[in-house]
Amino acid sequence: MTVQDAATLRARRQWPMPKQAVPGAPLLEVEDLSVRFRMPGGPSVKAVDGVSFRLEDGEAMGLAGESGCGKTTTALSLVRLLPANGRISSGSVRLFGIDLVPKTERQMARYRWREISMVFQGAMNALNPVKRVGDQIAEPIEIRLGQPRGAAQKRAAELLDLVGIPEKRASAYPHELSGGMRQRAMIAMALACDPALVIGDEPTTALDVMVQAQILALLERLRRDLGLSLMLITHDLSVIAETCDRVMIMYAGRVAEEGPVRRLFSAPRHPYTAKLLSSFPNIRADRRTLDTIPGSPPDLRKPPPGCRFAPRCAHAMPVCTEEAPTEVRFADGVRVACHLFPPGAQGVVASGVAASGIGGGLVRAAALPSAGGRP
Repeated sequence: MTVQDAATLRARRQWPMPKQAVPGAPLLEVEDLSVRFRMPGGPSVKAVDGVSFRLEDGEAMGLAGESGCGKTTTALSLVRLLPANGRISSGSVRLFGIDLVPKTERQMARYRWREISMVFQGAMNALNPVKRVGDQIAEPIEIRLGQPRGAAQKRAAELLDLVGIPEKRASAYPHELSGGMRQRAMIAMALACDPALVIGDEPTTALDVMVQAQILALLERLRRDLGLSLMLITHDLSVIAETCDRVMIMYAGRVAEEGPVRRLFSAPRHPYTAKLLSSFPNIRADRRTLDTIPGSPPDLRKPPPGCRFAPRCAHAMPVCTEEAPTEVRFADGVRVACHLFPPGAQGVVASGVAASGIGGGLVRAAALPSAGGRP
């Protein structure tokens, strides 16, 4: 996205930019982020280890990987909503050029929900069961933006209409709404303060496929109409294929591969990415047994030396168990951390591995089922 595009999107904002915003800075820039959790009677766990990425205005990025790979922890770190035993141990999280890591809790109130909001997994658990839906959507408008109650409730009704819920349902309690309507209400709440970035943590989990399609179409429309940036956490690769511009694959707290959705899904370089794609059903391919990844993710209390995927990787070399791979960036926008692509390789697979079909565009993952047919 160009600087002019970013300026146009930021001009749409209903509320002013933060006073400390740096002109021309990207929307979000995370560098070397590490998060630790204290464990009773044992070593701390580094759940996120040196994660870096960048998100531009109006861009959508998907986070994928197995359970426990650090996706949700990375997202929660952006707004410092970690559990009591978790803390950011190093790195920076710059929003509009403003580093949020050293901010106090009081200072963070300026950014939570107003600049970055979340659609949490499981709307029935995220919504207050004893408060009317309209009141819950109006609450952040009153607290974060200082709007009078009447104006906040009017805005809440407008937001419900925006996400496809009749305004009269603002007086309903969460249990009176269907699962899809509750998820829409959560999206309306996330939009209450006109944020620049919305994080969706498995927003389509536990919904049937028809409702999932409706929610994804809604997110895409809102992103286009409102100029939102979107970070989508999901295990469903077809959701990322349908909704996102870029995808970041995480494994054991680290970034394995990141790049444009179409490029990464059609020619994965990292063996873990290739395995994830081959384990996903494809309605266009011949019937076959889905691929699996042997073993299980490592215990992050004592992660293995070198590449953390090496114990499960069919292409592991001696160096993989001794040294952590250096991240390599390619001209097509993909970056990968794998010894198959040593620094300076620029798409050339390490000697003796080319026949395996990993890297350099040798793998042609079948197109994922997608209503829009994006990748």
